Amino acid sequence: MALAHPLVTEKAMVLLENANQLSFIVRKDATKASIKTAMEKNFGKKVASVSTMMTTKGTKKAIITFEEKNAAEEILSQLGIV
Repeated sequence: MALAHPLVTEKAMVLLENANQLSFIVRKDATKASIKTAMEKNFGKKVASVSTMMTTKGTKKAIITFEEKNAAEEILSQLGIV
């Protein structure tokens, strides 16, 4: 599976509230397409875009933007985070 776990920081919460985006730590070999597929398959929400970056700790982080309003909040609620 491409997704490892959600990233819950202050900055991630700002992205959640203002831009309907989630931050996830993903596998290093995960592609944007595989991340999008995994999110849509596991949570049933349409993904608008995926941005990836390597962190200074050597992990890969994905910022996932959703088409549906409040989809990011619903996903974190399903995961029991918010």
